[in-house]
Amino acid sequence: MSRDQFRSDGHAAIDWVADYLGRVGELPVLAQVTPGEIRSRLPEHAPESPEPFADVLRDLDEVLLPGVTHWQHPRYFAYFATSSSEPAILAELLSAALNTVAILWRTSPASTELEAVVLAWMADLLGLPTGWHGHIEDTASTSTFAAIIAAREATGREEIVCSEQTHSSVDKAARMLGMRLRKVPVDAEFRMRTDALGDLSDAAVIVATVGTTAVTAVDPVGEIATACEASGAWLHVDAAYAGAAMVCPEFRWAFDGVERADSVVVNAHKWMLTPLDCSLLWTRRPDDFRRAFSLIPEYLRTPDAEDALSLSEYGPALGRRFRSLKLWAVLRCYGRSGLQRHIRSGVELAERFEGWVAEADGWELCAPRHFSVVCFRLEGEDGPNRRLLERVNASGEIFISHCVLNRRYVLRLAIGNLWTTEDDVRRAWDLLVREAAQL
Repeated sequence: MSRDQFRSDGHAAIDWVADYLGRVGELPVLAQVTPGEIRSRLPEHAPESPEPFADVLRDLDEVLLPGVTHWQHPRYFAYFATSSSEPAILAELLSAALNTVAILWRTSPASTELEAVVLAWMADLLGLPTGWHGHIEDTASTSTFAAIIAAREATGREEIVCSEQTHSSVDKAARMLGMRLRKVPVDAEFRMRTDALGDLSDAAVIVATVGTTAVTAVDPVGEIATACEASGAWLHVDAAYAGAAMVCPEFRWAFDGVERADSVVVNAHKWMLTPLDCSLLWTRRPDDFRRAFSLIPEYLRTPDAEDALSLSEYGPALGRRFRSLKLWAVLRCYGRSGLQRHIRSGVELAERFEGWVAEADGWELCAPRHFSVVCFRLEGEDGPNRRLLERVNASGEIFISHCVLNRRYVLRLAIGNLWTTEDDVRRAWDLLVREAAQL
C-alpha cells in the first residue's frame, strides 16, 4: 500500500467511524442473527490475491455489522454499560501505528514511563495513596489473577476467601492455580459479612469488592482490612466497575479503608471512556509482585536492567501494548471535570429510572442502588420476568441483562454510555412497561 493509498483509506476508515458513531443509536442494540449466520456468509478460505481496503469496509457494513452487538449504543444497558470516546479511539489508532512491544524498558521507554505517569494521575483522581506501584493489565480478571498469585507468593498459603457475590474471575483463578476457594455469605444489602469470615490462618488473600457484578454492593473494606492485618492475609480490592466513580468526591465513601489494601483494580474500559482493554492495577507491595513474576532469560538481559523499570516483571504477560496512550488521551481531553460530569450523569439517570420503578404498580426494586445500576423486577414469579427480558432484548430497542438474588430472577439496567440521555432511559422504561402489559 502506497502512502497516498494509506492516507485515502485512512480517511475512509475515520469517516466510517464517525458515521457509525452518528448512527449507532438507530441500529438494533443486540445482534439480530442466529449462531453460525455470520460465519456462513464468509469465504471458507483466505483470498489468494490482494483485495482493496475498500472491500474490507464494504464487508464490514454488509456482512459483519448485522452480527455486532453495539456496546457503543446509547441504549446498551446490559452487564456494565460502557463506551469508548473519540480521543481514545484516535489514540488506539496511534498505538497500533507505533506498534510498540514493551517487554523491557528499552524496547519502549515512552510506553513504560507514560504508564507510570498515567497510573499516578489516576491514583490521584481516585483518591488512592500516593507512591503505590501501578501498571496496566488487559482485564480485571487478569489483574485479580496477578494479585492472587502475588498473595500466594507473599504468604505461602493456598486459600482464597471471598463473598457469594464476588466476580467469577476469582473462581476461575482458584481453579487455574489449584487453590482452595471459600465463599462467605452476604448481608441483606449483599455485602460480605465480616462476622462470617471464620478462621483465616490459611487464607492467602481475601477479595473484597467495591461494586459487585450483580448489584454493585460495596463490601466493608475497612473491616476486612482489619481481619487481614490480624491474620496476615493479603487484601485485594476489586473495584473494576465502581472504582471509576471515585473521581467524584461524593462517592469516596465506597473507598473507606482502601488505603489499607495490598492491591486494587479499577477498569478504565468500564466507566472511563476508554476502549477495551485497560485494567488499572495498583499495589503497595510491588516487591511481592516482582518476586512472583520476574523472570529474565539471557536474551532479555541488558546493561540498564538493574536501573530501569520493566513492567513485564510485575505481571503475567511479557509483551505489553501501549495501552496508556489511550487513557492519557482521555485524561487530557476530558480532565477531572469531564469525567465527573460523565459519572454523575450516569448516576442521575439511574436514579430517575429507579424512581419510575418505585412509583409503578406491579414492579419492585431488588437491591440498593449505589451507582448507575438498577436491579428490579415484575412482582410475582420468575417466568414472566424471564419472558420480559427476552421480549425487550429481541426488539432491538434496548439490551438489558439479569442476575439471581435470593433465588429470584432479577432484571438489571446499567447506565454508563457516553451518549445515553434521559430520552433513552425513558424509552427503555416505556418498552418494559409496554411489553410487561403484553405478558
